[in-house]
Amino acid sequence: MIISPLQRFILTSAYDAKGRLQRTRLKQFYSSQKKKPSADDQQRIISRSIERLIERGLLIGYGRRTPEKWFIDEVRMTVPGRRYAKKMFNTQQQLPFKP
Repeated sequence: MIISPLQRFILTSAYDAKGRLQRTRLKQFYSSQKKKPSADDQQRIISRSIERLIERGLLIGYGRRTPEKWFIDEVRMTVPGRRYAKKMFNTQQQLPFKP
């Protein structure tokens, strides 16, 4: 399974939280980025990443429901998510080699 750097950050943050993780802590990912999207784009990108991790069964989302969509406020890891995060910690990261 291939995941993005943002999804990797979400999984490691949720693994370290050992419970529910507030959505506001996920904005810290963009503080270390050189090229930052706008605040609205950040929220949209984080929402999409969380929803995709929920669809894969790695996270559980808590929030409120409107007739149009879900507003996810907190996330928690599932057991398969914990297993995947442990496996992800054991793999060596690849450096971006430029030819």
